[in-house]
Amino acid sequence: MKTKLIIILILCCMGSRSETASAQVLPWEHGKLGVSEEGRYLKHEDGTPFFWLGDTGWLLPQRLNRDEAAFYLEQCSRAGYNVVQIQTLNGVPSINAYGQYSNTGGFNLKSTGKEGAYGYWEHMDYIIRTAARKGIYIGMVCIWGSPVARGDMNVKQAQAYGKFLAERYKDDPNIVWIIGGDIRGDVKTAEWEALAETIRSIDRNHLMTFHPRGRTTSAQWFNASAWLDFNMFQSGHRRYGQRKGDGDYPIEENTEEDNWRFVERSMAMQPMKPVLDGEPSYEDIPQGLHDPAETRWNAADVRRYAYWSVFAGACGHTYGHNSIMQFIRPGLGAAYGATTPWYDALNAPGFNQMKHLKNLMLAFPYFDRIPDQHIIAGTNGERYDRAIATRGNGYLMVYNHTGRPMEIDLGKIGAGKKNVWWYGAKDGKLTYLGEFDGKVTVFQHDSGYISGNDQVLIAVDAAKEYITKDQTTL
Repeated sequence: MKTKLIIILILCCMGSRSETASAQVLPWEHGKLGVSEEGRYLKHEDGTPFFWLGDTGWLLPQRLNRDEAAFYLEQCSRAGYNVVQIQTLNGVPSINAYGQYSNTGGFNLKSTGKEGAYGYWEHMDYIIRTAARKGIYIGMVCIWGSPVARGDMNVKQAQAYGKFLAERYKDDPNIVWIIGGDIRGDVKTAEWEALAETIRSIDRNHLMTFHPRGRTTSAQWFNASAWLDFNMFQSGHRRYGQRKGDGDYPIEENTEEDNWRFVERSMAMQPMKPVLDGEPSYEDIPQGLHDPAETRWNAADVRRYAYWSVFAGACGHTYGHNSIMQFIRPGLGAAYGATTPWYDALNAPGFNQMKHLKNLMLAFPYFDRIPDQHIIAGTNGERYDRAIATRGNGYLMVYNHTGRPMEIDLGKIGAGKKNVWWYGAKDGKLTYLGEFDGKVTVFQHDSGYISGNDQVLIAVDAAKEYITKDQTTL
């Protein structure tokens, strides 16, 4: 019954968008993706900014059939996502919803299924090209880290696999290569470098990064590598003080949720490269990941991770949901205490609120924006009370998760008058507050001090018209 319902919904979606599909401007029509001149952001060849808004659809190739994949990608597009991160291989071999294997006999990619069958890689082709029609990049984690750590891919096999992938997908416009997969860069380093360098030797048209282990950043190992175009970190799923027996702990104690620290740490390295949180805490996943009885991360938490990292200088952000990332459904085993079917989880509030961040970032001049915590004139808060600020040409923005009063130096964008708004992280609602002098001013949202009622304070030089006083959305 559920499958029939999904098919009906797919047909409805196809019908409702058919009239506008031909008029849709696809991202790569602005040229291929690259790194902007100042080294902070991503952009297209014609100068159009690209704000990465990703979803973790890790097991999409293995668990969804064609209709389900099309439905999922359509909902991602509608919710504003322009990247979906997938596990191209989650094991050696991998098997998909059609019972087809990715490879036989280790990495014998010349024989991947019965002749004439709709095989594993044909299904991967379908996913990539369906995503392309919807304007979505596929972040291809070539192979997850755990099978490589077990020894399931050696250097020679990595080279053969990299050649296979690059030759197959080098002409698809919507590919971003992701090396690694929840693994430290100092584990099986030779294999990862062989995979990356082989792909790069064949395909120079697509960006490449590395998805590391929780609470680490790719910059720790690969920042100077020529094949790494931008950094990715995994802030992970732990709450403050939740160490859970980690051995080589790479961060300061009691900073587990401070994902903004990874941005600052990565961007302090030379050469400076763009960076984003490729795996923060997922919506509806237990804090600490492994104990289903633990408190679950909620929509307010995933918003906080998104705004904290982007306002700290990240070039985008990746969202995740416990049920969606593993595409669970009745009758299919689930990890991490997930119970909601993936198609119902597409209605989760956090999944549908990420677009407000992308809309905000693209509403203002893009490439001159920098993080600037000196905008916060008074003593900043700690943990959830921490406000975080960013500014660009004639504008500033401050994210406040708890609604605590904050002293803001409006003079950081000039001495003249400033128009000021509140912007709701939950609903994208824009509320004009009035005109203020360019000096230190105390602001507090009228909803008061309530954790999770997060707002963004926006101040714009009165001479600029990036947004108007009568606007209610972006």
